[in-house]
Amino acid sequence: MIRYKPGRRTMDADLLKTIATYGSLVAVFVSVLNLTSQIRRHTQSLRSQNYAKALDRLAATQSKLGTDATASSLFSRGVRDPSLLSPPERAQLAWILYEIFGAFEFMYQETRRGTLPREIWERWAPTMSWWLSFPGVQIWWRAKPSPFTKGFSMLVESQIENPIHDADAATNWQEFMKDGTARSKTPGAVD
Repeated sequence: MIRYKPGRRTMDADLLKTIATYGSLVAVFVSVLNLTSQIRRHTQSLRSQNYAKALDRLAATQSKLGTDATASSLFSRGVRDPSLLSPPERAQLAWILYEIFGAFEFMYQETRRGTLPREIWERWAPTMSWWLSFPGVQIWWRAKPSPFTKGFSMLVESQIENPIHDADAATNWQEFMKDGTARSKTPGAVD
């Protein structure tokens, strides 16, 4: 027993140890909660950054195709029938498709890792399938000299075999590109 000045209460050393132990446990618990909160915020930030990276890649390609009539024409002809392109034009088409599918692969992999929300990939997977509905994209996929990851490649192959895109939307796009019309409404169209 530890005695303090006369007239003061006595404190047991074991009681002090117990109080210190509980105080330490509370401090550790609060630290773990704080760390968990920081990790959660970091993960959310990482998800946002990853989606932004993927969108930046796609936006750069779309910007090029939207502002460069020659590149746009090459791409439009190439996705329908790459035999209409010269060898240098087919090389350009390949680089454009590598960039587009590289962004798709990035989103797919980040979704599998949990650093991109599943709903983001669920939005882009049908878009990828839609691009895969074009004969020129399928020909490029079979001819590409540089591989993608095994899991992503298996996904692409399965979407070529069993498309998940909206066939009406694909038909409408092809009609729009052919003569500026569209046959039917597409999902999400406003009345």
